[in-house]
Amino acid sequence: MNNSLRTIVLCILFAFFMQGCASTPTNKPPNELFQDGEQSFLKHRYDDAVASWKKVKESYKSPELSVRAEIGIADAYYLNQSYIEAAAAYEDFRKLHPKHELADYALYRQGLSYFRQINRIETDQTPVRNAVAILESYVKLYPGGAYIKDAREKIRECRNNQFQYEIYVGHFYLKTDKYPAAIARFEEALKNFPGLQHTDELLYYLGAAYREAGQKDKSREAFDRLVREFPGSEYAADFRNKAGK
Repeated sequence: MNNSLRTIVLCILFAFFMQGCASTPTNKPPNELFQDGEQSFLKHRYDDAVASWKKVKESYKSPELSVRAEIGIADAYYLNQSYIEAAAAYEDFRKLHPKHELADYALYRQGLSYFRQINRIETDQTPVRNAVAILESYVKLYPGGAYIKDAREKIRECRNNQFQYEIYVGHFYLKTDKYPAAIARFEEALKNFPGLQHTDELLYYLGAAYREAGQKDKSREAFDRLVREFPGSEYAADFRNKAGK
């Protein structure tokens, strides 16, 4: 065998050897892969935890470990602040295991995953609507659930956020002289979000919108309600000052 042929053969043998070494880690049994994921999770290496637990799922060898890996993946996404992926993972878990003892937990955490995506008032309100829908489902399905108190508090925060968004949009219409649109937005918000914070602010702008639209009786009605129901409000004080009261 000449030197060139010997070199080619050695290269081929080396390549096969390296392939064999590289494939060795994938032969780990599911329980070891799951433990790898746990160790990574505890060390806050959430991407590594997800990678290990996905291998557990893909092995199809242990249904029990697969279920634990699925909820672990969702938790890892959540703690890594990958809330879009977390919401999807919790939803998948509930669809696959609707009767599982952690189904209520998954529903609650799905709601929280949407809640954590909520941003400023003037931004897209889709996460707010999603959070309300999921958390209200939790309250309905699990009225005695372990997370019921927090779910209700989060719902109230979300609805207050929605209410402020309606005020924001109505105020924009008011500033741009679109008075009928502003009035419609404010009136609808009053009907759909009763008893929330910032109602005094809405009544103030509603009175202003009616006034600018030439509807004096409606304007007086809104301002009277503002002063009657929120006498200590800064908006009531501002109205009194401007009205000379």
